[in-house]
Amino acid sequence: MIKAVLFDLDGVLVSTDEYHYQSWVKISKDEGFDFFNHTFNNKFRGVARMKCVDIITEASGRKYTAAQKQELADRKNRYFVESLEAVTTEMLLPGSLEMLKELKKRGIKIAVASNSRNAMTIIKQTQIEHLLDAIVDGHQIENSKPDPEVFLLAAKKVGVPPVNCLVVEDAVTGIESANRAGMKSLGIGTKERLPNASIVVADLSSISVDELLKL
Repeated sequence: MIKAVLFDLDGVLVSTDEYHYQSWVKISKDEGFDFFNHTFNNKFRGVARMKCVDIITEASGRKYTAAQKQELADRKNRYFVESLEAVTTEMLLPGSLEMLKELKKRGIKIAVASNSRNAMTIIKQTQIEHLLDAIVDGHQIENSKPDPEVFLLAAKKVGVPPVNCLVVEDAVTGIESANRAGMKSLGIGTKERLPNASIVVADLSSISVDELLKL
């Protein structure tokens, strides 16, 4: 029986994909990378920032020191944070607000569990904080997805055993994290991209709360 729903943030409740993309575009222009585009950007979905830096610097063929990589990560985050000033409730994805409200109405525990260190800013900008029982972000965990830490901590915060939690994710690493935590998972996207999710839908408007709670 599902007693708690743990949501990833970006790509599930809200879309800031374009802000991330444009931040990496700025980095690419800064560094003179001519290979970065939307297709390359798909490699970054659900991947921690430092791992993204490893991916893009390796593709460049250049040698970067650990300090230089950290500077790239910090600069990318600075660009992204600056762009978040434009985030509003209009960035909420189809069905997400309605789903949160209905789950809240039914007494189901709700948490956001995200690798992002900017999760709180996005949550406040989109005005959904009052609907959440717990928030776990990148500041609170040592291990990013696919490690199950973020979801296990969220389950602990809402006081619900992992077996009674459902994770909503749009990334392969997030689904793996949910599976490793012993939780059921609802994938946002396609079954081809998320074959290990318990069920996959296009977005949260494509599934009712009744259907979700029966998973």
